[in-house]
Amino acid sequence: MAVTKKLAKSRTAVKKKSAVRKKTAGKTASRRTPVKKKAAARKTAKKAAPKQKVTAKKAVPKKKTAVKKAPVKKARRRSSGSSQIGPVPGIAPYVEKRGEEYMNEDQVRHFKNILLAWKKGLMEEVDRTVHHMQDDAANFPDPNDRATQESEFSMELRARDRERKLIRKIDESMHNLDNEDYGYCEACGVEIGVRRLEARPTATLCIDCKILDEIREKQMG
Repeated sequence: MAVTKKLAKSRTAVKKKSAVRKKTAGKTASRRTPVKKKAAARKTAKKAAPKQKVTAKKAVPKKKTAVKKAPVKKARRRSSGSSQIGPVPGIAPYVEKRGEEYMNEDQVRHFKNILLAWKKGLMEEVDRTVHHMQDDAANFPDPNDRATQESEFSMELRARDRERKLIRKIDESMHNLDNEDYGYCEACGVEIGVRRLEARPTATLCIDCKILDEIREKQMG
């Protein structure tokens, strides 16, 4: 009898264990099913989604940076009324005609007007300097003021001295005009040229002889 009771107890214990195992297996199966459903849903979504073509990005050309150029200053054009090559304002340069004779009456008259106007302007400057020195001369008590005044007067006197020498050259050019020697080189006798005389009305040498003369002066100096 005792043996049968033990067998019955062992059988009931085995039945209880098997029942517990079935319950735990059902719970784990219920837990695993949603995971499987999710994985299946992901696979179907991947299959359903169309594959997008990966297009290579086109290289965008870089914009060239514009280099700013420095503004070029245009040379101012002188008006016809005030355009001149020589030192005298208000006298237009001489326009040579085709085939005209060198140092004809028109050219002689033109350069005579230039020389007279130039001499007149220089004489006015000399008179203005003399009056300025007479009016502004004063005995300053401060030695620095006296020194400044003396330096200014000495500079003006040097400038006027150069102008007096230039007036002497103008007189010589006027004399050459009267003797029909104006416009010819003193060294070689070649025509000096209208354009050179416009720039320097008291010129007595052509451009070639003037260059040689300057070279000699540099070598001697």
